Amino acid sequence: MIQALKELIKYRDLFYMLTLRDIRIRYKQAAMGFLWAIFMPIVAVAAGILIKQAMAAVSGHAVDLLSVVSISVKVLPWTFFISSIRFAVQSLVGNSNLVTKIYFPRAVLPLASVAACLFDLAISVLVLLVILCFVHLGVSIYILWTPLILLFLILFTTGLGLLLAAANLFFRDVKYIVEIILMFGIFFTPVFYDANTMGRLRIFMLLNPMGSILEALNQSIVLKQMPDLHWLTYAGVVSVGMFCVGMLVFHSKEQLFAENI
Repeated sequence: MIQALKELIKYRDLFYMLTLRDIRIRYKQAAMGFLWAIFMPIVAVAAGILIKQAMAAVSGHAVDLLSVVSISVKVLPWTFFISSIRFAVQSLVGNSNLVTKIYFPRAVLPLASVAACLFDLAISVLVLLVILCFVHLGVSIYILWTPLILLFLILFTTGLGLLLAAANLFFRDVKYIVEIILMFGIFFTPVFYDANTMGRLRIFMLLNPMGSILEALNQSIVLKQMPDLHWLTYAGVVSVGMFCVGMLVFHSKEQLFAENI
């Protein structure tokens, strides 16, 4: 894996060019331009508020501003996750002309897809920061946990993206399975609700690494409290493990990509 990482560093210029290409393709000739980066999160937040309102109507509790902010904070990384996985899964098949004609570390392709989605996340976060300033949410010392939590998010997403990109090259129905899982995954991940509201099912929500990551972000940013170190450590170990597994599997199968494209 160290050799694979060294090779990626050697081809960092190609990684930069492919990332820039993916960003340009995404926004070229788009009437909304960079507004597309915040359109999907806005729609997801609106859907979350509707679901939260329906749950509140049943329980008799009104939806407060803190709930809306909580949904907003968790929707952005979730949107980054599903977008990254979707683009990464198709990155090898969609660039078959490059894979079969010239040599370069193929991991650059799914990594560039994730990096392009990270650019979208950065735009969305800037917009969210402006909104949070207007609602006077305030910050606490616990917000310093955010960079570490986001690092876990990126590592987990990248590792899973590499693994699925390689799998999709050998089994083309992987992309359809992934789409189904991502479509319904939001209902099994505490995006629109807090894991604590699930009672005994809370542990199953947090066993999902994305659930642990989103809850940690909500605790450190919205609730202004220390993230649950037990579950944050679990998310960190799984994220690092997923990244290592993704890199190792991808690198071990890389020599077979050209003949199976």
